[in-house]
Amino acid sequence: MPSIDLCIESPMASMQPTLSSMTISEFFQGKTVFITGGTGFMGKVLLEKLLRSCPGVSKVYLLIRPKKGQNAHERLSELLCSPLFHTVRKERPNDLYKVLPIEGDITQPDLAISINDRNMLARSVNIVFHSAATVKFDEKLKLSVTINVLGTQRLVELCKKMGNLEALIHVSTAYCNCNRTDVREVVYNPPMGPDQVTSLVECLDEDLVDTLTDKLLGDRPNTYTFTKALAESWLKENKGDLPLVIVRPSIVLSSNDGPLEGWVDNWNGPTGIIAAAGKGIFRTMLCDSNRTADLVPVDMVINLMLAAAWRIGTTKNRELQIYNCSTGQQKPITWKNFIGLCFVYMRKYPYSEVSWYPDGTTTSSKLLNTLNQYFLHWAPAYVMDYFLHLTGGKPMMIRIQNKLSKAAVCLEYFTTNEWKFDDENVKNLNKVLCESDRKEYNFNVAKIDWERYIENYVLGIRKYIFKEDIDSLPQARKNMLRLYWTYRSIQIISVLLMWRFLTIKYTPMRQMWSKALHLLIHLARLLPFL
Repeated sequence: MPSIDLCIESPMASMQPTLSSMTISEFFQGKTVFITGGTGFMGKVLLEKLLRSCPGVSKVYLLIRPKKGQNAHERLSELLCSPLFHTVRKERPNDLYKVLPIEGDITQPDLAISINDRNMLARSVNIVFHSAATVKFDEKLKLSVTINVLGTQRLVELCKKMGNLEALIHVSTAYCNCNRTDVREVVYNPPMGPDQVTSLVECLDEDLVDTLTDKLLGDRPNTYTFTKALAESWLKENKGDLPLVIVRPSIVLSSNDGPLEGWVDNWNGPTGIIAAAGKGIFRTMLCDSNRTADLVPVDMVINLMLAAAWRIGTTKNRELQIYNCSTGQQKPITWKNFIGLCFVYMRKYPYSEVSWYPDGTTTSSKLLNTLNQYFLHWAPAYVMDYFLHLTGGKPMMIRIQNKLSKAAVCLEYFTTNEWKFDDENVKNLNKVLCESDRKEYNFNVAKIDWERYIENYVLGIRKYIFKEDIDSLPQARKNMLRLYWTYRSIQIISVLLMWRFLTIKYTPMRQMWSKALHLLIHLARLLPFL
């Protein structure tokens, strides 16, 4: 029989509806959970945390779309083989059998779930986590509406048939209201109603929708933030009596704590750019370095989601609850400090096969950034592809730079602006947790150690994205040292050549230039012994 950890209510709790004394893990005891987006980055972390920290959970159903010749069962087996699930596989392997696939598709009517499965879910599910979404900033509006808005509507239709539903957690984004600088934990109505937009998108040809996209987006930068705002507006008006919670994370990065510190498995957000910078092929970006980078660890978002489900499930509150999961108010970090620390640890833990010494610059000037791109990105890419062509290799650098350029453009809006995300509801939720739950389901961003976190983030990219073992570090560091001296030598030569050009008519300056050149040659001779 599990020990009972009574939650001691804070003074804040006395002003709230009656709060159960059960812990979060006890709340999930015997519960059946349904997850959409379970094969995505956040979905995997959610599933792992449920299995590891809520051992009493009865079943977890994942909505999985057949993909690339794999059926739902095969995709689930592959998912559970991820390093993320190592602790569960080792300590409680039988718990993996609690995870069952539901074949379906968020883009299709009725989620493409069979009648039998729909009836089974309606009878048995207690808690729903809806994290399925397209997070591509430059997604076509028609597909973005289909997934982020219509997919949400179809899920709600299913949830309203669930007779034992205790909590519905919808994952949104803090940036769905990025047209405002101050964002409170409320739903803001978009200029156009969600039903109007969905009707328009459904009846028009995709090419015509593309031509109208900019007008429909208005002052929002992309289809992702726009459709997430539409989904929230629709949920507010159509939730009925559903126990609905909306969780809005800001920019989600790698995990902060266990089971794997620094775990990350996708290129989304800044990760792709940071990885490319570590390889030495991305060196300039449009960014106001003094702005706040509102980054949040993925495991803290998941912990908040689980606590939010516990909260609404134990208080039986049917009012819409919204949580802005962000770090800007409690533990801010600037883009300058974030990028600077990334470079520090990319040099300390260098990646293998680095093209050039990791370094870079940020600027808030579009003109200067464009010039930097030509000199630091495109010129080297063309030179490298030319040599690859001459040596019989396959040119690839221009194609890579095209992808990086698109990714950088998508991020520019977020690296040149700043928001104040009110997170009072998040802080109040943390206050009503008992001490053991605050530790096990930590989402207190004020406790983040950014330096340690970014060190693990860089190591996580190295280990989980590039699949590089720790054994490769000594050789990678030798290569990095050579690149460093080559990089510095080229910088010095460039300065001396410019100096020579500017002082060619003045004898004393020529003599100084000659002495500096002899010193540089002497250092170059020592380079092989370093």
